[in-house]
Amino acid sequence: MFNSCKKQRQDILKKYQCVKNSSYNFERISSYFNNKDKSNAYQVLDDRTLQDLDFEELFMYLDRTMSLVGQQYLYSILRTIPKNKNQAKIYEQIIERLDQKIENKEAALLELNRLNKPGAYYIQRLIFSKSISRPKWHFLIPILSCLCIIAFTILPFYPVILLFILPLVIVNLVLHFWNKSNILGYSNTIPQLLILHQVTKNLFSLNLVINDKEQIQSSIKVLDKIARLAIFFKWESRMDNEIGQAFGFIIDLIRGIFLLETLLFFNLIKKIDLCREEINILFSAVAQVDVAISISSLRQSLPYFVLPEFVEKEKSWHSNAMYHPLITDPISNDLTILYQKSVLISGSNMSGKTTFIRTIGINALLSQTINTAFAKEFKIPRYKIFSAIRISDDLLEQTSYYYEEVKTIKKLIQESFSSYPNLFLLDELFKGTNTVERIASGKAVLSFLDEGNNLAIASTHDLELTEFLSDRYDYFHFSEMIENDILNFDYKLKSGRLINTNAIRILEINGYPVKLTNEAKDIAQQLNELKISTLNKLQQ
Repeated sequence: MFNSCKKQRQDILKKYQCVKNSSYNFERISSYFNNKDKSNAYQVLDDRTLQDLDFEELFMYLDRTMSLVGQQYLYSILRTIPKNKNQAKIYEQIIERLDQKIENKEAALLELNRLNKPGAYYIQRLIFSKSISRPKWHFLIPILSCLCIIAFTILPFYPVILLFILPLVIVNLVLHFWNKSNILGYSNTIPQLLILHQVTKNLFSLNLVINDKEQIQSSIKVLDKIARLAIFFKWESRMDNEIGQAFGFIIDLIRGIFLLETLLFFNLIKKIDLCREEINILFSAVAQVDVAISISSLRQSLPYFVLPEFVEKEKSWHSNAMYHPLITDPISNDLTILYQKSVLISGSNMSGKTTFIRTIGINALLSQTINTAFAKEFKIPRYKIFSAIRISDDLLEQTSYYYEEVKTIKKLIQESFSSYPNLFLLDELFKGTNTVERIASGKAVLSFLDEGNNLAIASTHDLELTEFLSDRYDYFHFSEMIENDILNFDYKLKSGRLINTNAIRILEINGYPVKLTNEAKDIAQQLNELKISTLNKLQQ
């Protein structure tokens, strides 16, 4: 028995250091975020940006929380950039306290693991959702309860009253078992609320709760009253043997005959309704400790990371050795933006353009939410993040790829009018239309998005765009190398425009007919000559 408990404890302590291998129910995980008030956020990331940044895969990698309460809170944090740039520092304070006393960290892990049952997902309902209301005839419950008590009290003196007691008991039992369905709706949630209450007390005693201590203590006292009342209810059976089950049945029968459970249940729900704010305070306090532990565990698993520095300089970016956290053995890259210009990146398919743009978005997000950047140096202003990377046809809306692009980029244009610094991430603008109009529209959009203190970072295959945007954009590129007819990518960002392209050469090394590749070369030469002639005329 002792060895079993010791092994269980060791397993729990190991679990926080690893990426979870359990399944993820994002409908439940996101429920706290969906219901909470987000009106005071600097930015709530939209679904498009989440999809473009592979948010669900990113979340599963980042999530090292021990409790389902912490997991929901982490999801909410990652989707919401706070107005207060110092808000993420609360996690640094908790991490510092955890590192000072390892025994406190272990105790916190064991406490948080108690909130790991599915019912913990639904604590947020007690904060945000409307509880079950009393039936109109509820006023009869205390009357029937009192009548039953009086009847049983005088029964020894007036046995004839048994004729009155029998129908009364039947009515009371019917109401009692009718109410079981109401109690069943809370049978997973309220026990977890009681555990949340106890876990908060224990974390508070470990000095790991950073919030207003008087507020926490006041909320704990309010929940003390609910805990005392909730103990009366048989939320879940803990008696497995026959004697225990028989005893439990007798106790439940007594509750039913005198309507004690029905009488107290709606009183309990009313008290819970009146202390939603206190429940939310305890929820946040516990979840913040869990999120801090998760961040600490994440950082320990990384090759390196840095705490970001937020600067006031508009339209700027400085990162050294920045990498994508979801890639095994990632190639790091530097990016420094000078002269308040935006960035245009060129390169062939598979060279690393899109991955690099996602790397920028992920680091911009996590630096502002969990105060962690996957880099050796990281300095940026506080940006709102918008993207147009992964776009596809909308079959339900019957819209084409191009029209879906148009709608997505229009949203970015609308955001560009705001007074906030925006980070716009774009990959291959207007792929769904012809070359001339793609280049023309792309140039106009990129010029527009660059205005003010907005920073646009875009990729393109169209080298012609670099001829039109030199006054607004700095140019970078990714390139591949062909050695001994083998195509190699180094995934390193290089400064300047892409000069040489290898598209036709790649056709050759993949065995395309010589006649075909020669014709492609001739046409490419003619088009390049035509482009040069056209540009010369425009310059004149």
